[in-house]
Amino acid sequence: MPPETPITRLWSVYRRPTLLVSLVIGLVLFLVWLPSAPRAALFKALWAQQALMSMLFLFALIALSLMWSAGQRLDTWIFLLFNLRGYHPKWLDRVMWLATQVGNMLIAFLLAGLFFALNYRRLAVEVILGTLTLWLLVETIKALTDRARPFLDLEGTRVIGWQQLGRSFPSGHTAQIFFLVTLLSHQFQLGMWGIVPLYTVAALVGFTRMYVGAHYPRDVIGGAVLGSIWGVLATLVDPYWLGLRF
Repeated sequence: MPPETPITRLWSVYRRPTLLVSLVIGLVLFLVWLPSAPRAALFKALWAQQALMSMLFLFALIALSLMWSAGQRLDTWIFLLFNLRGYHPKWLDRVMWLATQVGNMLIAFLLAGLFFALNYRRLAVEVILGTLTLWLLVETIKALTDRARPFLDLEGTRVIGWQQLGRSFPSGHTAQIFFLVTLLSHQFQLGMWGIVPLYTVAALVGFTRMYVGAHYPRDVIGGAVLGSIWGVLATLVDPYWLGLRF
């Protein structure tokens, strides 16, 4: 282990406040960058979106619950139920590993390329920008919560594929797929027969994150809520892309 330097010591002390301030500054800069009309409409829409405000409150509760020791015990019990207990044939491990890749950023970029080729260029841009900004948000929250992956805490955890880098809360794969599902459901005005299969796939991706040993249940639930929030926000600013040419 390399010796601790004054810089690394300062970073370990001020890392979370620095990241939090950076997140706030980034949000302020984004709001300043938005033209006045979209910015005013966004605030008005946020105020009117009670469901969105409820999801924001729920995500905050989930994040705060990470400090609850009883919640960690329940998290561990559910995680081990899906990851270790029961029958785990090799073919199922492979299927779960493939299914978990649906939440990968690369899939989102490939989907954006397909939309661009099909002349859904505005949607392609929304997918790319939404994916990148969501990734930055997820990584910032992970650094703030600093939650270890389950395979680092729990002996005997089954890891399918490779050990994921970074911290655990929230699940980036789950956030990504719920963002895409929410955005596409709005974009194509899908009815129940379209929405249910999409959210079933999203829920499956969330489940696979526990199965492959990458995340606790609250990581997955937090990712699902955060991705849905990001998808709703994307739909709120969607009308203001209409005048732009791509």
